[in-house]
Amino acid sequence: MNTDTLAQPATSTTEKSIKKTGVLIVNLGTPDSPSVPDVRKYLREFLMDERVIDIPYLNRWFLINLIIAPFRAPKSAKVYKELWRPDGSPLKIYGYSVKEKLQKALGDEYVVELAMRYQSPSIEGALKELRKECFSEIIVVPFFPQYASASTGSVYKEVMRVVQDWEVLPEIRFVNRFLDHPKFIQGFADLAKKYMAQRKYGHFVFSYHGLPERQITKGDVTGSFCQFGTCCNQLDHRNQHCYRAQCFETTRLLVKALDLQEGTYTTCFQSRLGKTPWIKPYTDEVIPELTKKGVKNVLAFSPSFVADCLETTIEVGEEYKELFEKEGGQHWQLVESLNDSDIWIETLEDLITGRPKPAEIRA
Repeated sequence: MNTDTLAQPATSTTEKSIKKTGVLIVNLGTPDSPSVPDVRKYLREFLMDERVIDIPYLNRWFLINLIIAPFRAPKSAKVYKELWRPDGSPLKIYGYSVKEKLQKALGDEYVVELAMRYQSPSIEGALKELRKECFSEIIVVPFFPQYASASTGSVYKEVMRVVQDWEVLPEIRFVNRFLDHPKFIQGFADLAKKYMAQRKYGHFVFSYHGLPERQITKGDVTGSFCQFGTCCNQLDHRNQHCYRAQCFETTRLLVKALDLQEGTYTTCFQSRLGKTPWIKPYTDEVIPELTKKGVKNVLAFSPSFVADCLETTIEVGEEYKELFEKEGGQHWQLVESLNDSDIWIETLEDLITGRPKPAEIRA
């Protein structure tokens, strides 16, 4: 008998293809359908998040359940019906497409799951699936280029809520932001160049989702740096987590990539809710100012979104276009989001695998 044969294990673990890493990609969310009940359900879950509307619970409950959800849901449902495709919500359609493409790009050592912060597929359900695989690491990638407590921070909180009672916790790594990733910038720049080759634009509008000013102030851990002015002119260690400063930095990077001239572009903020001050300037107030200056052609961007949705396609692409034309403008063109493009998949692959490293923050 050959004892050497007996001494060898039947199969070495190094010879197996072991799935080592779970990847959870997360976008904000979308109603399950454009019906009023589903939109109302979505609004309640979204706006009841204390990181989204950061006021005392009882005040928030009455505001959302007795005022906003009942009255806003029918109006929002009409808009969602305009956005909806035969096969569902664009946000979810692109999400599943990205999941499939990213899985193929990463290979067998990774398992990719898609989740939405609000509604389905849920973070809890996706993590339940990843838990079964006994991964050594789970990488969470919120689909928000700029960090904000109301978006990325909320994803962090929900993930930790779900896993806090797990007996075995793998290493969990969060992607904090990716506004300065070269391929993210290149993706938007390449899309813009397609339109710039077809027409000469007099101005470029970079419209980001807004936040209440109080949330920006609360995020200033120094307690004194944030002034809503020149403090956003540079991104450094003091304001690296300030959403407004990150938005201005995103604009600067895109301006450089597109070689735009000073005075031909504006950074502004959309989607404000309520009467409290939100970060400025407001996009709907910038547009009339541009037409008064004689601007006739505008190329608009929404670089706080990676997938087209209500805020890009409808708000920036249609509502702001109507406002621009009403004020005397002639041509308003929205640059679409990265959606499921090859360069977005490459960006995600880099963020997950750690190569290459984005530019370091200036000291």
